[in-house]
Amino acid sequence: MNLDKARTLADAVMMEGYALYPYRASAPKNRFRWTFGVVAPRAWSEAGGCEPWWLDAQVLVAGTPARIAGQLRFFQIERRQGECGSWDEGLVRTFDFVIGDEAELVFAVEGGHSAEGGAIRERTPLCGRILVRRDAVAAEHPLTRVAIRVENTTPWTAPGAPREQAIAAAFASTHILIGCDGGELLSAIDPPPWARAAAATCTSTRTYPVLVGPPGSHDLVLCAPFILYDHPQIAPESAGDLCDACEIDELLLLRTRTMTAEEKRQARATGPRTAEIIDRAEALPIEWLERLHGATRDLRDGEMMPRTSEAASALAAEPRIVVGTKLRLRRPVRRTDAQDLLYAGHIATVVEVKHDVDGTIFYAVTIDDDPAAELHDWYGRYHYYRADEVEPP
Repeated sequence: MNLDKARTLADAVMMEGYALYPYRASAPKNRFRWTFGVVAPRAWSEAGGCEPWWLDAQVLVAGTPARIAGQLRFFQIERRQGECGSWDEGLVRTFDFVIGDEAELVFAVEGGHSAEGGAIRERTPLCGRILVRRDAVAAEHPLTRVAIRVENTTPWTAPGAPREQAIAAAFASTHILIGCDGGELLSAIDPPPWARAAAATCTSTRTYPVLVGPPGSHDLVLCAPFILYDHPQIAPESAGDLCDACEIDELLLLRTRTMTAEEKRQARATGPRTAEIIDRAEALPIEWLERLHGATRDLRDGEMMPRTSEAASALAAEPRIVVGTKLRLRRPVRRTDAQDLLYAGHIATVVEVKHDVDGTIFYAVTIDDDPAAELHDWYGRYHYYRADEVEPP
């Protein structure tokens, strides 16, 4: 088990939205910050604050692991006041822990106050705790459920304070890494058939556990503060973090390089991380920009094609569900759309069979007793369901 294998990805998760183009503190999009993974002081949150004071994650481990360990990571916010105004820097804080039968880890982070170069920097001292639990789960094969809960217990005496003030005592961009030796961490998105019933009982609140590392590996999980798929990767063409990991590096770098000298000066003055982005964009050789231009994946004859898996190939070859097949719609397990709940139990007709880029099959259907079904069919407005969200009528 080596948690460092997930460090690059975890750092990208931590930096997501940290500062957005044009990387100036004065830009409207950079005035409301810390939008992911915020864990606020409990007293403020329970008094009506808009951010939660806890989060938790539950994952399954198959086999008989010799050791399961975790690592909590978040930003402690350091507020800088100076001639250029106010800006919050994020200081990385990391806490390692071992996951046993049941344990509680209490931690504290020191605050601080300093004045340097006409700027005043302040950090609020933080307190928190990590609750861990490890339970055996009845299943066809040996199975363990790991539960981790993170709480912000920082004292707070201003219950009605605005978010801008309370955020100084919060954990920001909070996420958890989990690793195991001698066992296999199971996907929370696509567990093996024998573990699906157990996986359905796992609940994660404000975290989204995904497998990380090379495809096929099962020794590391990242509990991210936003939705990812299993085995996410940083594009190999990327020259460094731009705080927006959506594979639009070329656009962001080109726009950054064309900023005026005054805009670049303001961006550099915002903070060291934004200054690094500006410097990297200016120094990037043309050869690297050419690597970014037109990079494509999963293309065949100019068309985007799905990554095929054995399961997807087998399902695609299954002739039972074709255009015209009647299906009963089930209540989805991945979504909470109100329409999906209303249509549960209704009979629908398959109009098209679609393949997503990851190989997932979707059935485009019209609802038989929908008075507007014919109209929807006329202009191609369908409802889409996965294979596990439908059944024979």
